[in-house]
Amino acid sequence: MTFERTRDNLVDDFSAVLAEAEDLLKKASNETGDRARDLRSQVESKLLSAKLRLQEFQGDALDRAKTVARTTDDYVHDNPWPVIGAAAAIGFLAGLLMNRR
Repeated sequence: MTFERTRDNLVDDFSAVLAEAEDLLKKASNETGDRARDLRSQVESKLLSAKLRLQEFQGDALDRAKTVARTTDDYVHDNPWPVIGAAAAIGFLAGLLMNRR
């Protein structure tokens, strides 16, 4: 699953959870006693579920970032001269572009 699709799914999930929570809170404001307590409990449960999903997404993103960083580090250590050449070329081009202004 791609990062964009995962992020879009997460946004959709949070929108749905927030809409549900808002609806439950509106219902809870009209209720009293046990029914209000049950509705508040449902809201708390939905919000906890959303929080756990966000933490899971954060952990996955962190794992992916670490993997990319490790791969990049390995590549730079295995191929230092091409990387130095590419960095010098980019720096040279950036200098030319800045000098034109």
